[in-house]
Amino acid sequence: MVQAKFWVMTKHFDGFPKNSDFELKVEELPEPKDGEVLLEAVFLSVDPYMRVIQSKNPAFPVGSHVVSDSGWRTHTLSDGTGLTPILPEWPKDVSLSLALGAIGMTGVTAVYGIEDVLGLKKGETLLVNAAAGAVGSVVGQIAKIKGCKVVGSTGSDAKVAYLKELGFDEDFNYKTVGSLEEALRKASPEGYDCLFENVGGSFATVALEQMKNCGRIAVCGSISTYNDSTPQTGPYPYFTMIIKELKMEGFLQSSRQHKHPETLKRLLAWVKEGKLQCREHVTKGFENMPAAFMGMMRGENIGKAVVAV
Repeated sequence: MVQAKFWVMTKHFDGFPKNSDFELKVEELPEPKDGEVLLEAVFLSVDPYMRVIQSKNPAFPVGSHVVSDSGWRTHTLSDGTGLTPILPEWPKDVSLSLALGAIGMTGVTAVYGIEDVLGLKKGETLLVNAAAGAVGSVVGQIAKIKGCKVVGSTGSDAKVAYLKELGFDEDFNYKTVGSLEEALRKASPEGYDCLFENVGGSFATVALEQMKNCGRIAVCGSISTYNDSTPQTGPYPYFTMIIKELKMEGFLQSSRQHKHPETLKRLLAWVKEGKLQCREHVTKGFENMPAAFMGMMRGENIGKAVVAV
């Protein structure tokens, strides 16, 4: 018998999440039945990364490493459904935690937004906000690999310094600039061909005004609105979109799962070649899951936020 710890949400968030919104529980798990495996969490995010410690499923021998959407748990019984093995060619000198980030969900999200939604071309100018985050930092680097000018907006001077390390052409701290409109114009006076949108809200309203004609916008996230108790309203940018003939498209990586194996191999190759750098914000201890989550929502992380169990 294995004792599993797991976090539950006791109530829906009212505004920003609080410690009282979460509760740590414990349960006893039975021995695996035929066809089942017992998973133990190694790294956790919103998508847990695990290893198999007991197995009665030949597809997943003991010691296998997999990615699974099993919640915030230390141990999980699984019949194998929904388990994604780590790439067999994964190098020993590359942290397996990257399977949650740049060589995982955030990495494929960046690729699909750039290639499938934006159709980014060499020589174009890309604007990305939340640029030092898990997705944004990968977006900017892939755009540079493709020969584009990249402008990044982020929320601290330390994050600005990180974007410079990654090779962004222009970057700024949106919290300290006098005018977002002026900062965007200074970074790219000629405007923007593409916007990779992670923030939403007032940032998007200002940025759309500086898109080039026939510009494209990939809507990946809207973190500025996630904790609003009252939904934000207006202004509504439809006239700008009409006059500039802009194309805006929301997307999910999950609708392109059939492309994941090939895309993950490309991401791993970029990491091995040194073209894609990966910084992580690691919190140690399963008991710190809520704190890590709330810190991520406050923007405390540079790169992907993970918890080392």
